[in-house]
Amino acid sequence: MAETTETGLPKGFRGAEQGWPELHRIPHPARRVPLLGDVLGVDRRRPLQDSMRFGRELGPIFRRRAFGNEFVFVWGARLAADLADESRFAKHVGLGVANLRPVVGDGLFTAYNHEPNWQLAHDVLAPGFSREAMETYHGMMLSVAGRLTDHWDTELAAGRTVDVPGDMTKLTLETIARTGFGHDFGSFERDRPHPFVSAMVGTLTYAQRLNSVPGPLAPLLLRGAARRNAADIAYLNRTVDELVATRHGSGSGAGDLLDRMLETAHPETGERLSPENVRRQVITFLVAGHETTSGALSFALYYLARHPEIAARARAEVDRVWGDTPAPGYDQVARLRYLRRVLDESLRLWPTAPAYAREARHDTVLAGEHPMRRGAWTLVLLPLLHRDPEVWGEDAERFDPDRFDAKAVRARQPHTFKPFGTGARACIGRQFALHEATLVLGLLLRRYELRPDPAYRLQVTERLTVMPEGLRLGLERRTLPAGTAAPVTVPDDGAGSAARCPVHGAGE
Repeated sequence: MAETTETGLPKGFRGAEQGWPELHRIPHPARRVPLLGDVLGVDRRRPLQDSMRFGRELGPIFRRRAFGNEFVFVWGARLAADLADESRFAKHVGLGVANLRPVVGDGLFTAYNHEPNWQLAHDVLAPGFSREAMETYHGMMLSVAGRLTDHWDTELAAGRTVDVPGDMTKLTLETIARTGFGHDFGSFERDRPHPFVSAMVGTLTYAQRLNSVPGPLAPLLLRGAARRNAADIAYLNRTVDELVATRHGSGSGAGDLLDRMLETAHPETGERLSPENVRRQVITFLVAGHETTSGALSFALYYLARHPEIAARARAEVDRVWGDTPAPGYDQVARLRYLRRVLDESLRLWPTAPAYAREARHDTVLAGEHPMRRGAWTLVLLPLLHRDPEVWGEDAERFDPDRFDAKAVRARQPHTFKPFGTGARACIGRQFALHEATLVLGLLLRRYELRPDPAYRLQVTERLTVMPEGLRLGLERRTLPAGTAAPVTVPDDGAGSAARCPVHGAGE
């Protein structure tokens, strides 16, 4: 008899053949190979883009087989909308996400639905996302953005292009670390990525590689990679343990995210997060958070550089809304409505957390067509859902921020734009991430003209999240319109740092 979890579902991985009684009706790629499955022509380094290719060929629901296990993928808008029904479906922790559990255990992003620490942590941390708390993050975001522009000014003066993904990673890591945990990684003072970033990238890459080899053979085929992954996990743990120890030694961080983790009890039960769970939540926020927002900013800057007419329109809005204010206020960021559309359109084409999995709470029929047993799951491919021509038109591949003007959004069917996930486990820090990204884009457009490399062709690298690979931009310092003050760097004097939450894009 198969071993089961406390939920009554089979323990461990559940292939689609266990939960989809009419699996034969779902199309799959041609030229299957016995035992190995659909492996001909695949790119192990880009499994998402491989699945997108198959999805375009096979339609809005399809399946792939790897090493004897079947996987069902969905991208059609009608199917995705049905999966958003919280009464019938819930988050499924599977594929690469489950592979991160040795790193972050039952953190907000990787907890199974039945694990109590998810609800405890969610309820303890949710007040950090109130409007009052959100306003306190703004000054620190400005300060970190000032370090970015100082760095870009130096590169510009030296006649060098800028490394967009690398610099956005530095920016978002510092924003998370300093607003949430009172820590400075000194990213902009380093020639190479901070070791924390290297360890983070290593764990994400290893989690994805585990999906490309048969489970029983992983210890043999990935022996060296497993050793490096263990070392990466140990480094992440040591870094966070030192951060927590410093906080215990120095006292309160004025109500920031770490203070909430260490000192706040559940408002109803009085329960507190255990030291082990605090570590897991901190790593979750540092890793899953800054990686996704840095990708979102990088893709947005790519599209702005490639579409100067759109950049000019967004820049004119920044000049009009911010006027001669040296440092924009919190409310002024929300008024950049066109720039926010630019960000949304970038997230449509390349959502940096590019998929989420949903499982059936009980026996049901997906969209009235496909029976699913309790526990059966599927993976929603966001880059294809966000390109469904039935929703976005035959020009869905074209970059057009006006898809997100108010009238177009109201006319569009629901559950067709999901860059932050769906349901109860969607990203808890979505508004924080959007505010930071809009602020940074506004500051950069106000200060620079972006010059693309004409020879560059977008390549997307995958490590559970997605990021433009090798993207560099040239800069020109703007001549500001009359009556517009030059932006200034906000000094970081430590004031006003309370309750700055750093979650950036990871769904819960």
